[in-house]
Amino acid sequence: MLVGYCRVRKSGMNLGRQVDALKKAGVDFRNIYSEKITGTTKERPQLIKMLDELQQDDIIIVSELTRLSRSTLDLFTIVEQIQSKGAQIKSLKEPWLDTTTPQGRLLFTTFSGLSQFERDLLSERTKDGLKAAKARGRSGGRPSKRNEKELTVRALYGNGVTIAEIVRQTELSRSTISRIVRDIKTDTEPTDKAMKVACTV
Repeated sequence: MLVGYCRVRKSGMNLGRQVDALKKAGVDFRNIYSEKITGTTKERPQLIKMLDELQQDDIIIVSELTRLSRSTLDLFTIVEQIQSKGAQIKSLKEPWLDTTTPQGRLLFTTFSGLSQFERDLLSERTKDGLKAAKARGRSGGRPSKRNEKELTVRALYGNGVTIAEIVRQTELSRSTISRIVRDIKTDTEPTDKAMKVACTV
């Protein structure tokens, strides 16, 4: 059976375009799960309900991946849940996500492997950054959870991770992360000035 899922971020937004695309792809209107909720929210009731009610050989159709997942990691987690029930998934906008075909399953496995490699690499860099921060004297006894997250923010930012991604990974507010970033820039200012003076001598 074909099952559809669609989502918009705000209650005032229209689901019509997505619903029409799903119906055109052959999904019965009665089998479409829809909700108006931001994608950054972990609890998405209709998505959870759809996953709970999935049956063997069902095929989930989405108009595009941004309607389904909050991040790359979230996407692969959801797809694993779908496949664990013997169901499949297909995106109308992203043809590489189509686990109903051998080619689609191969492409998904490839992208999944690359994503895992990226996560492992980022994790390794973060650990190295934390060690470097502690070596510079930022550790004094057992750090609080807040201090641990600040070290994580410093490590991620130092490795070029965007503020938006840091918000997702640490679950800190954007304002808190912005403050830490300002502190990082302030910490580096004396070094930068010293280098400029040295260059002029």
